[in-house]
Amino acid sequence: MNLASLAPLAVVLPILGAALTFVLIRHSRAQRAVSISLLSLTLLLECLLLASVWNGGTAAVNIGGWLPPWGIVLVVDQFSSLMLVVSSAVSLAVLVYATGQGMADGDQDAPVSIFHPTYLILVAGVSNAFLSGDLFNLYVGFEILLTASYVLMTLGGTGPRIRAGVTYVVVSVVSSVLFLIAIAMVYGATGTINMADLAIKLSELDQGTKTLLHVMLLVAFGIKAAVFPLSFWLPDSYPTAPAPVTAVFAGLLTKVGVYAMVRTETLLFPGDSLNTPLMVVALLTMVIGILGALAQSDIKRLLSFTLVSHIGYMVFGLAMSSVAGLAAAVFYVAHHITIQTSLFLVTGLIERRGGSSSVDRLAGLAKLSPLLALLFFVPAMNLAGIPPFSGFLGKLGLIQAGIGLGTPLAYALVIGGVLTSLLTLLAVARVWNRAFWRKAEDAEHPDPVLLAVPAPEGGATAVRLLPRTMVGSTLGLVVLGVALTVFAGPLFQVADQSAAAMLDRSAYIQAVLGDGAPVPALALSGGGK
Repeated sequence: MNLASLAPLAVVLPILGAALTFVLIRHSRAQRAVSISLLSLTLLLECLLLASVWNGGTAAVNIGGWLPPWGIVLVVDQFSSLMLVVSSAVSLAVLVYATGQGMADGDQDAPVSIFHPTYLILVAGVSNAFLSGDLFNLYVGFEILLTASYVLMTLGGTGPRIRAGVTYVVVSVVSSVLFLIAIAMVYGATGTINMADLAIKLSELDQGTKTLLHVMLLVAFGIKAAVFPLSFWLPDSYPTAPAPVTAVFAGLLTKVGVYAMVRTETLLFPGDSLNTPLMVVALLTMVIGILGALAQSDIKRLLSFTLVSHIGYMVFGLAMSSVAGLAAAVFYVAHHITIQTSLFLVTGLIERRGGSSSVDRLAGLAKLSPLLALLFFVPAMNLAGIPPFSGFLGKLGLIQAGIGLGTPLAYALVIGGVLTSLLTLLAVARVWNRAFWRKAEDAEHPDPVLLAVPAPEGGATAVRLLPRTMVGSTLGLVVLGVALTVFAGPLFQVADQSAAAMLDRSAYIQAVLGDGAPVPALALSGGGK
C-alpha cells in the first residue's frame, strides 16, 4: 500500500474532529478527549507520510478520480510532509496547553463549545494549504484557516481583541482578494491553475506577463507571511488574542505564507529576475523587525516583532535560489515554528505567574519559579542563535550559502543576518534581566505576588500556581526545540533533499502529470543554482 494515498486524511481527520467536538458541545470532557485524540492520530499519520517520502520521492493523490490538471490533486514531498509533521506537533502541544488553561479558568477565555471545533478547522486549513497541488485549492486552504483564525482571535469579545480582529480581517481579506485576482489572471493567461501544469505553461509566456503574475502572487503571499513593508498589521493583532491562540498564530499562520512563497518561487518562477528585490525585502524585514522589537516593553509585542524579523531569514534563503540556501531556509522554517510557539506559550505562563507580560512590572521570576525561567531561557537562546542550538545551525547554513553566492547583496544580507541575531540576543537578554534576574522591589508597579505580599484573608502569600497541563505541554515543546538540535543531521538531510527536489522540479511535475511530462529548462538569473 502506498502510504501517500492516505494524505487526504491529514485534512479529513481534523474536519471530522471539528464535527464531533461540535456535536459534543455540552460534554466538555469528551470534547477535549476527541480533539486531542484525533489531532494525535493526524500527527501519527503525517509522520508515516514523511517516512514514506523520505527516500521514496514525491507522490500525488488525485481526489475524486479526476486526473490532473482538471481535478484536485494533493502532493506529498519532503517539504510538505515535514511542514505537516512540525505544524501538527506544535498544534497538538498548543491544544493541550489550551485545554489546561480552559480547565484552570473555567473556559472563560476559550469556551470549549467554540474553541475546539474552530481550532481543528484551523489545523485542517493549514494541512490543506501544505498539500495543495493547485492554486485554487491553496486559496481554499488559506480561507479555511483564516476564517477559523477570525473566530479564535476574538474569543472573549473584549474591546482590544475586537479592534485587533477588525484590522486582521481587513488585511486578510485584502490579501485574499489579491490572491484570487492573481489566480484569475493566471488562469486567463494559461488556461490552468494546476501548479505542475503551470510550471510548464508559464515558461511559454512572454516575460512581461510572467512578471506581472509573479508580482501579484508575491504581494498576496507577502502580506500573509508578514514581510516588510507588508507586516504592519501583525504586531498589533497577535498580542491581543489568548495565549494559546497567539502561540499557534505566531508559529503557523505566517509560515503558511512562507510555504506558498517557497512553493511558487521554486516551481512556477525558478531563477526569475525578482530574486534581487526579494533579497532587499529580506534584509529590510530582518533589520526593521528586530529594531521594532528592541523598542518594546511588552513581551508579546516584542516576540511579535522578532517573528516578523526572522521571516527575513527564510526569505533570504529562498531568494538565493541555491540548494544550500533553500535547504537552510527549510530547516529554519521548521526551527522557527517550534521555537516561536514555545516562547509565546512561555509568555502565557509568565503572564499567569507574574500578573503581567510587561517587563516594567515583572521581576524576580527566576527565584519565584526556576522552572519557568528555564522554559524561557532555552528557546530564547535558541531564537537568538546561540551555539549549539538549531537557531545557530540554521543561521550558519544561511550565512554559508550567502558567502557561497558571493554577490555584494548576499554579503550585505550575511552582515544583516549576523546583526539581527545579535540584536535578537540583546532583546531576549533584556527580558531575562528585567523579568527574571532583577529583584522584585526594583520593578515599576510590581504585582503583589512578586513582592510576596500577604493575601487579604490571612497571612499566606497570594501565589498563582501554574497548571501542570500548561507547564507540561510547554516543556514538551521546549524539548522538541532541543531535539531539533540533537537530530539536526537527519533534519538537514531532509532539507537538502527537499531543496534539491524543489529546484529540479522534475519529480514534482512528473508525480502529478505522469512520467512522460516535459520539464522546462531553467532560465537562470544571477542567483544561480
